[in-house]
Order: sequence, then structure tokens, then C-alpha cells
Amino acid sequence: MEVRKQYQCEITKRFVTLGNLSDDEDIDSAWENIKENIKTSAKGSLGLHELKQHKPWFAEECLGFLDQRNQAKIQWVQDPSQSNVDNLNNVRREDSRHFRNKKKEYLKANIEELETNITIKIIKDLYRAISDFKKGCQP
Repeated sequence: MEVRKQYQCEITKRFVTLGNLSDDEDIDSAWENIKENIKTSAKGSLGLHELKQHKPWFAEECLGFLDQRNQAKIQWVQDPSQSNVDNLNNVRREDSRHFRNKKKEYLKANIEELETNITIKIIKDLYRAISDFKKGCQP
């Protein structure tokens, strides 16, 4: 309740200052001004939302592949020609291949770690890693 009141107070302060806008101002710039005021007041009172944690094998280069796929999709939405469809399919195929290989590398490294735990006879870590490995995704 307190956060909501703080947000309402912030937003009313910001919109009081927006009341002084002139009528001859461009509608797009007015909308941008309103949008920025809403965003900044929400950020100030509510804070930032933490981003979803990626899988351990997900790296910075994977973000580049995601951006590339998003750009190809935007290009396809703007112009749904056959060349853009083919480009989008190729980019998706490459992304999937890259993600699959990264996951295989991560799993291979985990299996090698399990093998070293077997040879060194660190049973506690071995069983913990095996149980983590077997659990997978738990809702």
C-alpha cells in the first residue's frame, strides 16, 4: 500500500508539470514526454525488476545471437518477403545450433567434473552433482 501511495504521489507531481504544455507542441513529443515521466516515476518508486537468470551455459555471445534473431524477425515483420523469411529461418537455425552446442559443451564439462570426482573419490560432491544433474527443471 505504501509503495502505491508513493507512486501515485510521484505521478501526480509529474503530471502537474505536464499541464503547462502548450497546445501547439507536436503530439509525438508530448507522448514521449508523458511516457518518460511515467517510466521515471515508476522506476523511482517501484525500483527496477531483476532480469531473469539465464542458464549457466548462456554467455554474452548468446545475447548477440538473440539480438541477431530479433533483428531478423523485425525485418521480416516489416517486409514479409520470401528473402526475409529465408533469412529469418537461417538465423533461427544458426541460433539453435549455437545454443545446442553451448549446452553440450556445458554438459560435457559437468560430466568431466563428475569423472574427476570419481577418480579423486570425493563422494559427497559426486552425489550432489548427480542429483543436480538428474533433477533438471523443477516447477
